[in-house]
Amino acid sequence: MSDAPHKISHSTISTLHHIHKKLTELNSQIGRGPRQLKAGIAAIESLKQAELQAQETLKQAKLACDSKQLQLKEREQRVVDIQNKLNTAASNREFQTFKEQIAADQQANGVLADEILEAMEKIDRLGEELRQRTAELKQRSDDHAKLQSEVDARVATASSERDRVLEELATAEEQLPEDAVDIYQRLIRSQGEDGLAPVEGQSCGNCGATFAPQVLNRLMLSHFICCPTCGAILYMTADSVPE
Repeated sequence: MSDAPHKISHSTISTLHHIHKKLTELNSQIGRGPRQLKAGIAAIESLKQAELQAQETLKQAKLACDSKQLQLKEREQRVVDIQNKLNTAASNREFQTFKEQIAADQQANGVLADEILEAMEKIDRLGEELRQRTAELKQRSDDHAKLQSEVDARVATASSERDRVLEELATAEEQLPEDAVDIYQRLIRSQGEDGLAPVEGQSCGNCGATFAPQVLNRLMLSHFICCPTCGAILYMTADSVPE
C-alpha cells in the first residue's frame, strides 16, 4: 500500500477498535427494542383478529338459535291451532288427519327443541372461548405496554451512552496520523469494527490469516500494516508479542 503511513500507534488503533465494538453493541441494543415491539404488535393484531372472529362466530350462533326458537314457537302455535280444530272436525277422517298432523308436528318440535338445546350449549362454549380470547388480548396488551416502557428506558440509556461513546470516538480519532485517516475511514465505512483487528499470536484476529515473521517484526516496530487477507488495520496488544 504505497500511500499508507509508515508508523501508527497500536494503542490508538486498539482504543478505536474497542470503541467501535462498543458502538456496535449499543446500536444493536437500540435496534433490538423496536424489533421486539414490532413482534409484540403483530401478536396483538393477531389476537384482535381472533377476538373479532370469536365475536362474529358467537353472533351467528345466537342468530341461528334465535331463528330456531322462533321457528319452534311458530310450530307450537300451529299445534295449538290444529288442536282447536279437533272439536270442529266434520268427520272421523278429518279428525284423524288433525291428530296425525299434531303428532308429526310434536315429534318435529321435539327434534327442534333438542337442536335449540345443543345451540344454547354451543353459545355457552363460544362465549367462554370469546372470554378467553379477550383475556389473552388484554394480557398481551398489558405485557406490551410494560415492554414498551422497558424498551423506551433501555433505548434512552443506550442512546445516551452512544452519544458519550461517539464523543470518545471523535477524541480518539484525533490521535490518528493525518495520512492514515482516509484509509481508516474507508475501512470503517465498508467493514465497521472489522476494519480493525488485533494480532493474536501470529494470526489476524479477524480472519485468522497467519503472518510471516518479518510482518510481525514490522508490526512490533509500529509499522502501518493491513491484513493481506481481510484488509483490516492490524495492531499489537500486550498478548500479541510472540515468544
